[in-house]
Amino acid sequence: MISRNALGSVREALSRQAAVALIGPRQVGKTTLAHTVADGQPSIYLDLEAAQDRAKLADPVLFFSNYEDRLVVLDEIHRVPELFPVLRGVIDHGRRHGRRTSRFLILGSASMDLMRQSGESLAGRIAYVEMGPVTVPEAIAANGDTGSLWVRGGFPDSFLETSDRRSLDWRRDFIRTYLERDVPMLGPRIPAETLERLWTMLAHEQGAVLNASRLATSLMTSAQTVSRYLDLLVDLLLVRRLLPYHGNAGKRLIKSPKVFIRDSGIAHALLGIPDYAALVGHPVVGGSWEGFVLENLLAAAPPRTVPSFYRTATGEEIDLVLEIPSHGLWAVEIKRSASARPEPGFHRSCEALKPARAFVVNGGSDRYPLGNGVEALGVAEMAALLAQLN
Repeated sequence: MISRNALGSVREALSRQAAVALIGPRQVGKTTLAHTVADGQPSIYLDLEAAQDRAKLADPVLFFSNYEDRLVVLDEIHRVPELFPVLRGVIDHGRRHGRRTSRFLILGSASMDLMRQSGESLAGRIAYVEMGPVTVPEAIAANGDTGSLWVRGGFPDSFLETSDRRSLDWRRDFIRTYLERDVPMLGPRIPAETLERLWTMLAHEQGAVLNASRLATSLMTSAQTVSRYLDLLVDLLLVRRLLPYHGNAGKRLIKSPKVFIRDSGIAHALLGIPDYAALVGHPVVGGSWEGFVLENLLAAAPPRTVPSFYRTATGEEIDLVLEIPSHGLWAVEIKRSASARPEPGFHRSCEALKPARAFVVNGGSDRYPLGNGVEALGVAEMAALLAQLN
């Protein structure tokens, strides 16, 4: 059992809001965490993928009125989006009559943006908590095996498998299930083979600036279609689109986003990379490490942190720019080598942006100054530094 940091966030949110939405991709551990929360209090659990549980909500107002003093867990809420207005009515009715407000823990496998659109009628009544794959600090607390975490990714069943081969088999099954069952149920009808080819192309170019036209040519479709497919993968929390920073009007900046497969293990499975030895010799190793570090830092960053990257037309670059509320801009260069130093372009970019703090996050564990106000440190320590700002 891996202790997840989202547990504390969910409990805190439930203490102040009538409803809490726990968002994350499938198989990331949302249901396990929800049961952990529910076990500590009177509760009822409904899986809205199950026909028998959906049938219980034929008259949802009547059903919820019978459980006013319980936590109601609604798993896979995006299957029944028409429940959101009902929840608003139930919550407001309880408030008007001075009774204890019904509390709802809502689980969904779609992005926060989509959930907010569906749940806009719950404005002021709902809090959102995003739960991603297992992070470096969580892995260290569980078994300290951060090397396997990078190779296998952070989906718990993949990370905890008994061998790299079994982990790879699990991830391949996960990909197949998403393409053949989940995508058709969660989004528009898209040929599974086409979406898998796009997903694999993105894995080959992990961390590259998006060129939709070139991808469209390879897929023999239009750039607009590629963008629509990419939107779906982003909405399903499988792909991250990192937008460019545009705060410096005096520079010619790259305008296209960078694209990452969010879980490193899924990227490796798409590329057929079975273990660490194969990964370190693969051309994608640098992009894979960058994406792995990126996801860990964003999982630890304070709420409302805005991530981006900075790149000029002349090649000056900062891998990750964090706009952190009350703490200003932080510039982060990501290097795999424990002794790597930032490129000259990083220093020139920092001169242009004037960040409050600048870091090189590397594959080591020591923390030391590099000069010019730049610090070097490992992923775990950088994540802990960001978590302290919460």
